[in-house]
Amino acid sequence: MVYPNLMKSESNCIQIPGPLIIGAGPSGLAVAACLRLKGLPFLIVEKERCLASLWKLKMYDRLKLHLPKEFCQLPYMPFPQEFPAYPTKQQFITYLEAYANHFSITPRYGEGVKWAHYDPAKCVWHVRVDEVVYLCRWLIVATGENAVPVLPNIAGLQDFNGRILHTSDYKNGDECRGKKVLVVGCGNSGMEISLDLCNYDAQVSLVVRHELHVLPKEMLGRSTVALSMRLLRWLPLRLVDWFLILSSWLIHGDTSRRGIVRPKTGPLQLKEVTGRTPVLDVGSMAKIKTGEIMVVRGIKKFTPNGVEFEGGRTEGFDTVILATGYRSNVASWLKEEDFISEKDGNSANTFPKGWKGENGIYSVGFSRQGLLGISIDARRVAEDIVGQWKS
Repeated sequence: MVYPNLMKSESNCIQIPGPLIIGAGPSGLAVAACLRLKGLPFLIVEKERCLASLWKLKMYDRLKLHLPKEFCQLPYMPFPQEFPAYPTKQQFITYLEAYANHFSITPRYGEGVKWAHYDPAKCVWHVRVDEVVYLCRWLIVATGENAVPVLPNIAGLQDFNGRILHTSDYKNGDECRGKKVLVVGCGNSGMEISLDLCNYDAQVSLVVRHELHVLPKEMLGRSTVALSMRLLRWLPLRLVDWFLILSSWLIHGDTSRRGIVRPKTGPLQLKEVTGRTPVLDVGSMAKIKTGEIMVVRGIKKFTPNGVEFEGGRTEGFDTVILATGYRSNVASWLKEEDFISEKDGNSANTFPKGWKGENGIYSVGFSRQGLLGISIDARRVAEDIVGQWKS
């Protein structure tokens, strides 16, 4: 078993001999595998009834990993060789299920955390899960950055008579055939869902309010991200940014003519400073060039039948899709203000120092470095706990 010798210390308290892991997505599975290989007992709890619930329940059908699989694999187990360079959503889910089986990771499902706080007198964490309180020396927060949907506060949204859904409820564009659809949000999800809607013959408008870097997914036959990481070994960040912007100009041209203005700060520097990830184009720019995806200005307010944009123009829509992202919900239950920021729910410390807090608390998957960052965090957390366990 993954959680041997659980000891009941009180009527509703269970003592964990090793770490307690919150979340059974990629982050939780990765750190569990690292602990497993080092011989440490642990307990992993998950509020949903399945592992990788974000991927299984809230991701759209056409999604593929945006980075090559070698940058997305979890510790100690590569993707199957027969998988393509960019695995599909279902292939990634299959990989995660095989990963859990390989390392004998058996989460306790349907156990959502109500609150967690540290008892300095006894040097132990108290974690309330339904009717049970777990007691543990080490607490690993692995619920990730994308726990709950972000819903924008736009005037009149509640008055719109059409269909409104967040990307967490979007699967494909079948129900939008022939309809006018407004996509609010122009990150990777907003761009890709706009493309998907076009392929289902919807009339698509995409709201772009801010400056935005859109990079080709591949350059010179290689992944843009992989190429950037290789260049950073030899060149300063500003030169790599210059190369990426130049390449994007050569491939996509002057995107400002189509309503997408590039920031003055380079894409890598912007990611480092603000956490904002550049969009990796999977075909949306071609549709924007042909006018099949119309880029529109920010929304002033919703009307019963559509939208009034900044500048006063109005337009009717049948459906509005909110591609406004997700946020962490850890701050709502973790009583440790210095570790998780209440502002955005992410680690209060920036990468690569955000994985460890005080009093035996750790996080995996809050570094804004994607699946690669998850693997780095998981190894560091396991090694740190093992050092304390042995001593």
